[in-house]
Amino acid sequence: MDQLLTAADAALRTLFATPRANEESPGKQHPVGDLDAAEQRLSGALMRVNHVGEVCAQALYTAQAAVTKDPQLRAHLLEAAREEGDHLAWTRERLQELGTRPSLLNPLWYAGAFALGVVASKVSDAMSLGFVVETETQVAAHLQSHLDRLPEQDLASRAIVERMKDDEERHAANALAAGAADIPLPARALMQAAAKVMTTTAHYI
Repeated sequence: MDQLLTAADAALRTLFATPRANEESPGKQHPVGDLDAAEQRLSGALMRVNHVGEVCAQALYTAQAAVTKDPQLRAHLLEAAREEGDHLAWTRERLQELGTRPSLLNPLWYAGAFALGVVASKVSDAMSLGFVVETETQVAAHLQSHLDRLPEQDLASRAIVERMKDDEERHAANALAAGAADIPLPARALMQAAAKVMTTTAHYI
């Protein structure tokens, strides 16, 4: 029951509260940049997609932490969720600076990621970690694609994305070191397809 209440609290905080970071956004170290209207829209859309990814990360880690019986693994997952919480706050803050909003479908994305985390954790802790590796690997590649697309003068957004990418790669490496299992190829393909739908939709909605 305690884990369920914690999971419900995390969902409400992620979806409806203003997130607060433990560490200042990397974007604060750079000037806002002189963006024209088209560049501002592009940066806003890409950062909205990145914010969705962080909403999903909170859901995934919260679900896995709620299901696992291993206290050490739970601590590992909650620490990763804390770092992802910084990413959530940074991307939300950057959206406000760019004059745009988060995805209207965030509750849907959260529910889907939470369900995935529960299913993976029910199989085994090793499979749960395998989903972390695959998710973080896909996210890191996705963030690299955003670095290729963000306006060069949008140094604030680029700094945030670069830091997020480094953290995601580290989370994947940590999960692998903790004993992650390889997830089945069909599951990997399904995750890639779901991510494509999510990122394409969140770009606009």
